[in-house]
Amino acid sequence: LHKTMYVLFLLFQILGAVILGFGIWILADKTSFIAVLQMSSPSLKTGAYIFIGVGALTMLMGFLGCLGAVNEIRCLLGLYFTCLMLILLTQIAAALVIYFQKETLKVELSDIVVDLIEDYDPSNEDKKNLQDAWDYVQTQISCCGWTGAREWENNEILRNKSNTEYPCSCSNRSKDLVEGRGFCVLDDPVNGTATYADWPVHEQGCMDGVEQWLKDNLGIILGVCTGVAVIELLGMILSISLCKNIHSEDYTKVPKS
Repeated sequence: LHKTMYVLFLLFQILGAVILGFGIWILADKTSFIAVLQMSSPSLKTGAYIFIGVGALTMLMGFLGCLGAVNEIRCLLGLYFTCLMLILLTQIAAALVIYFQKETLKVELSDIVVDLIEDYDPSNEDKKNLQDAWDYVQTQISCCGWTGAREWENNEILRNKSNTEYPCSCSNRSKDLVEGRGFCVLDDPVNGTATYADWPVHEQGCMDGVEQWLKDNLGIILGVCTGVAVIELLGMILSISLCKNIHSEDYTKVPKS
């Protein structure tokens, strides 16, 4: 039983480090869809800090649990059990919030991207990281806009140029992707004007690409979450078993009258 506990405590150290690293990655990432979200949405930043806190707490609990098992300290094992239960309940609550608020989150995400597209300005150095992150998303997913390229017609710079330019990161031509950001000039606009239908860009909106990515990886995501929950449950069961064993051993050592 003790050996099993040690293995679990080691797993919790690794698990805590992974969760901690994931939270730090969310805050540090500057070149993906996560970057677009964390620079635009306070809720994702809060989530990142929660990940960091849970990861650090998980690692601390693994250390305290191992210390309690080695020295047979019941209060540490009890603290370990309590913290595991709180972490597990927090994860369940977070999953329920995400599930029941998914439409609200989807609307918030849509608003973030639409505002980004409307205000996109390659000369704006203050928003360069955010805009580069969105260009990266459009290039990697081979998509344009959130629901489609039409949204780029609302961009102030493109509107002032009668849509005779288009976002390079949306382009389906390799020569435009060399630049990868900013706007490219349309070759032969009719009467000096154009619409999104004239642009050599991808038709698919990025929303469909993101949803498809989630669907493709849903099994992996659910598998990881289930594995984490099983490890936590095993840790809770074994910590209680150790507590009972310590109590029984202590009781047998009491001298008989």
